[in-house]
Amino acid sequence: MSSYRRGSKGEEVRRIQDRLKAQGYYDGERDGIFGGGTESAVKRFQKAQGLEPDGVVGPLTWAALFDQEEIREPTILKEGLAYRCLALTGSFETGRPPPECFCGITGDFDGQGLSFGVLQWNLGQQSLQPLFREMAQKHPSLLEDICQDNYPELHAVFTSSAEEQLAWVRSVQDQRRFTLFEPWRGLLKTLGRQEEFQQIQVKHAEKLHRQARTLCKDYGLWSQRAVALMFDIKVQNGSISSLVKAQIEADFARLDQGLTREQAEQARLLIVANRRAEASNPRWIEDVRRRKVTIAAGEGRVHGHQYHLADDYGIRLEPF
Repeated sequence: MSSYRRGSKGEEVRRIQDRLKAQGYYDGERDGIFGGGTESAVKRFQKAQGLEPDGVVGPLTWAALFDQEEIREPTILKEGLAYRCLALTGSFETGRPPPECFCGITGDFDGQGLSFGVLQWNLGQQSLQPLFREMAQKHPSLLEDICQDNYPELHAVFTSSAEEQLAWVRSVQDQRRFTLFEPWRGLLKTLGRQEEFQQIQVKHAEKLHRQARTLCKDYGLWSQRAVALMFDIKVQNGSISSLVKAQIEADFARLDQGLTREQAEQARLLIVANRRAEASNPRWIEDVRRRKVTIAAGEGRVHGHQYHLADDYGIRLEPF
């Protein structure tokens, strides 16, 4: 049975925040992140309802909040593993749970004009344009509905030359802070929240996902967590060098042969996580380690946010 507590993330948490706000218990951001403010509001609600004030939204608290409705599982659990791995890595990258991680926007600080989406596809390298063109081809009415009278301008931008595209996007952002002006920031955020555009992002990340699965097979790994770890390595670090691979395999060979299949898998994941982190730029080793070990262990804290892969993303120590 599902429950939501401090550290939980996603659409269901946003729904809890909405209901608590409507009843006057919560006045924080509707960010889909179950933090201390949400926990405090839940406890206040529970006390008012005569429930145990433990700050956890389980079946009884959910029913009290939502007119005796049965508690819902996180929506993300219905998605495929490729989506869930992408959402997890996107959450690390943006500090936001889905769907907000699919809406990441970065301006021209790096000379790329605009970077957008869960993996920050950008105009400068011509990696963002294919996503917009596919959206316009597959879902033109939805794109027009989102953009309204701004659609002709957006359409013209994505049928212009690369130089014109960069000039345009630089004209619609603050050149000191590299933030997009409205309405473009809001329109892109709305686009990123659409399931149709999220699935386009998943499709364009599929090559990395296939490579992650191939890496799992190369290292004899079989779990969903292994795919998530290798996918995150592909996104954040690019690859595993031959030297690091040799170190990993040597560590594998020293593992206790009496471990169960699950224990051996987790031990191997931790070896991969630590070895890849130690091969990173010294400045970022501990940052990379926290992120990779969180995936390998199934839970942990990254950039101040608590993650529990099974509860939040349905990524488990089960065969992929």
